[in-house]
Amino acid sequence: MDWMVASPPNTAALDRPKQWWETRWFVAAVVLATMIPLIGPPLPPLVDLFGHMGRYRVALDLGSSPYLSQYYDFQWKVVGNLGVDLLVMPLAKIFGLELAVKLIVLAIPPLTAAGMLWVAREVHYRVPPTVLFALPFITGHHFLFGFVNYALSMAFAFLAFGLWLRLGRLGKSRLRAVLFVPISIIIWLTHTFGWGTLGLLAFASECVRQHDKGRGWVMSAPRAAFHCLSLAAPILLMIAWREHGGGKTLDWFNWKVKWEWITMALRDRWRWFDIASVSAAAAMLLFAIVHPKLALSRMLLFTVLILLVAYAILPRIIFGSAYADMRIVPFIWAIALLAIRFKERTDLRLAGRLAGLALAFFIVRTASVTWSLAIAADEQRQQLTALDHVPMGARVVSMVGIPCQDGGWPLWRNAHLGGLVVVRKQGFSNDHWDVPGAKLLTVTYRAAGDWRYDPSNLVKAPHCRLSAGPIGVRLERFPAFAFDYLWLIDPPPYDPLLTAGFAKVWSGPNGSALYRLPGADANVPR
Repeated sequence: MDWMVASPPNTAALDRPKQWWETRWFVAAVVLATMIPLIGPPLPPLVDLFGHMGRYRVALDLGSSPYLSQYYDFQWKVVGNLGVDLLVMPLAKIFGLELAVKLIVLAIPPLTAAGMLWVAREVHYRVPPTVLFALPFITGHHFLFGFVNYALSMAFAFLAFGLWLRLGRLGKSRLRAVLFVPISIIIWLTHTFGWGTLGLLAFASECVRQHDKGRGWVMSAPRAAFHCLSLAAPILLMIAWREHGGGKTLDWFNWKVKWEWITMALRDRWRWFDIASVSAAAAMLLFAIVHPKLALSRMLLFTVLILLVAYAILPRIIFGSAYADMRIVPFIWAIALLAIRFKERTDLRLAGRLAGLALAFFIVRTASVTWSLAIAADEQRQQLTALDHVPMGARVVSMVGIPCQDGGWPLWRNAHLGGLVVVRKQGFSNDHWDVPGAKLLTVTYRAAGDWRYDPSNLVKAPHCRLSAGPIGVRLERFPAFAFDYLWLIDPPPYDPLLTAGFAKVWSGPNGSALYRLPGADANVPR
């Protein structure tokens, strides 16, 4: 069990020349390379992002638009989910909304990578040869799903954790305590889960640090908790926030789903490839455990164990926010991989081989995500030509087909494409989220009825088991009188008689179509 109690790194190894994976130019190149998948697409094709962008448009232009005020209300609140929303406000005035969003999202992977590499260097005193196995998890399931506020908060959390470790190593506890009061508030405002994760990282690392000073584990825990008090300020903000009510918290201890999240940590488009990638990472961890020359950092291993306990306890839905437990899984994988190091003297031959394997893994995953996002961006470019036929201020009800093939593995890239109706046409779209206590945007257009919020925008084939409404039922029941256009995106097969009374004005790929509904001219605001 020596791998579980790896001793601190051999500082004598610092005297040897840097290897290629430890050089500054290589580290800088790797950090910048994490942006590659997002450079090509004009808009990052992340599942939830376009729905968020609709909210950004309302926040920016509600007061000046003759259309948006007829559908929406927007009220700023101090909630733990504001990261990109706050950054968009000034940047959109300089670059425009769409470019501002792309620049912010483009910055998230390199910021996260820089934070992870900093943490690795603080723990190991050098960049370990296996570190590149961890970086593909930055653009894992959580990121490609479009949880951009959460992803940004985790980027800040890793950077902050690197600073936490450095100040602790230098013995500057008082300075750390002062600095981390505002840092914790900033990360909480970005996203609550990022702040919570930072707290767990800091507590776990401080427990190990106190233990290494000769204190037992029983005494180390309360001392670690005392040092983490500088992170506690957001608790007051959390209490004030939750006093205004919130959504439900449910689906506890769903072990089947929790196991699936572990295997889905790199979920993207190709099931076999994504699972094989996770398996390769698991094989690297197993190799580190059994190889006599390798070990896992006690500090990061204890951190992983703390995060695993948190993962086991977390429900799937917290305060109405879904996938609460799933989001942390890619980072558990990443931290476990960051923990790998040599027990004593570095075997440069073995280190070189491991670094080569890690680089290959990083390149292959970066290439696959780049290809996948390019495919998605091209498909969305074709779908978005439908908006050329939509006038400003139009009420559009979107119905997006959710793919059931391969167990629904490919991410639903177009699920919130309707959000660009709000972004580009300042119209109504039915794919916003209704999360009590956490939403800034409220749909005030009551004529839409049950088609005001997500998931009214998602449809499926009758035989599909995924959680979306059958397309036939949705087409029969939606209030056509309340909308100007029906936008079908990648719909499953349906009875054409259900749209026989509508005028098709555009046809797109995969059976997509835009229908002009009766009375559209009268309905569109002037």
